[in-house]
Amino acid sequence: MPFETPNAVKNFYDSVNPKIALIMETEIWPNLYHECGQRKIPLVLVSARISSKSVDNYRRFLPLFRETLSHGIVIAAQSETDAERFRSLGAAPERTWVTGNIKFDIEMPDDLENAGKEFRRDNFEGRPVWIAASTHEGEDELLLDVFAGLRKQFPGCLLVITPRHPERFETVAALCLQHGYQTVLRSEHAACTPETAVYVADTMGELPLLYAASDVAFVGGSLVRHGGHNLLEPAALGIPVVTGPHVFNFQEITDLLVEAGAAVRIENTEALLQTLAGWLGDANERHRVGQQGRQVVERNRGALQDVMAIIDRYL
Repeated sequence: MPFETPNAVKNFYDSVNPKIALIMETEIWPNLYHECGQRKIPLVLVSARISSKSVDNYRRFLPLFRETLSHGIVIAAQSETDAERFRSLGAAPERTWVTGNIKFDIEMPDDLENAGKEFRRDNFEGRPVWIAASTHEGEDELLLDVFAGLRKQFPGCLLVITPRHPERFETVAALCLQHGYQTVLRSEHAACTPETAVYVADTMGELPLLYAASDVAFVGGSLVRHGGHNLLEPAALGIPVVTGPHVFNFQEITDLLVEAGAAVRIENTEALLQTLAGWLGDANERHRVGQQGRQVVERNRGALQDVMAIIDRYL
């Protein structure tokens, strides 16, 4: 993205000379959008969403945004609620579509589940496995406390932690050791022994594999006010998923999965412990919730095809 100043934006368009602009962000960039309109470059907001809080903020500058949204912008909204919010800010109804969320068109490698089983056999064999994915600062301590309670019921349970940001890998590993847990790092390429309690995934790009090697999943950024992360990867793999209360970045996806019985949203660590213990103690319930997740993902596929049809129309 160019700097949001008129000269920088104009220089960007002069240099790149795009035929179409696809924006995968919820922010509105007045200069970027205005210049698109001046140059008659189709601009499509893909999987567009806007929170009620953002609408309230943007409405204070409504005259500016009405002009910005009037320059031929096409809205491919995630939901009718999102579409209506964009219309309230001045988006043209005839160029506002509800296509759904392209995240549901997630494609997993055909051999991923088998690869996960093989990875589990080589590293965690015979252990109940809980993965805490995409954790943020302030969450790990809470999760390690939950893990202590979980191990009282399931002494052989293994916790896989995947910190969201690489710069936190060492900090999280040290925190696990401080809590008294024997810890193995993924980068060590060492199998867990029966004494290993925590496996820290200090590598990039392996989260789907680790989901596939786990029994249950917690998706982070949700016990702290970060806004959560995408629940669809574990759901697509049939892994029951639990999240915290702060999911405003993925509200619609979370609501859909929770309403379908494919995920659980908890309010505190006590409820997290109860949910995890229930799933780890009941294989049939784990399978039922996991299958619900698969079905939700399958039912909501197709947004990408609709977005491509809109792009074809404007090209």
